[in-house]
Amino acid sequence: MKRGAFDHAVRAAGAILGEDEILVIGSQALYGTVEDDLPPEAERSVEADIAALDDPDDRKADLIDGAIGEASMFHESFGYYAQGVSKTTAVLPAGWRDRLRRYESPATNGVVAWCLEAHDLWLSKAAAMRPKDIEFCLALLECGIVQPDTLRTRLADLSAVADEVRDRIDALIDGAP
Repeated sequence: MKRGAFDHAVRAAGAILGEDEILVIGSQALYGTVEDDLPPEAERSVEADIAALDDPDDRKADLIDGAIGEASMFHESFGYYAQGVSKTTAVLPAGWRDRLRRYESPATNGVVAWCLEAHDLWLSKAAAMRPKDIEFCLALLECGIVQPDTLRTRLADLSAVADEVRDRIDALIDGAP
């Protein structure tokens, strides 16, 4: 997803929810950290994982899915979509909320996207361990968007993963898929 498509998804999600702030927890959250073009592994996704900041029963996530989610008219028209998700979808290290990155552009029409910081995003993707997530993580390491020392420090604050997963993440930090 290119930046213009991301801006459009942010703007649309804000309009659907009637809110001027949203949370982005998937790979497109990199737009909150990276000002230039994203690595191809990050732009490959056609979805933006978007959560409402206040959505205790996930109804707002369902609104996003129904209006601009996968297989919606929005998706069919533009070729990309927003996936409505819960804040609890991602496994994140302690303190992630304090590190959110503010993203806003003229094209978001006043809607602010609070995006996961790149290292927190990396750890979330690494914990998922899907092939596309591993590819994404390796690309961020190769491009220098994330730093191994910071990843290791935050890995210690990632309490919601088993030791086996933690060991695999540690190996991934070293570049071993």
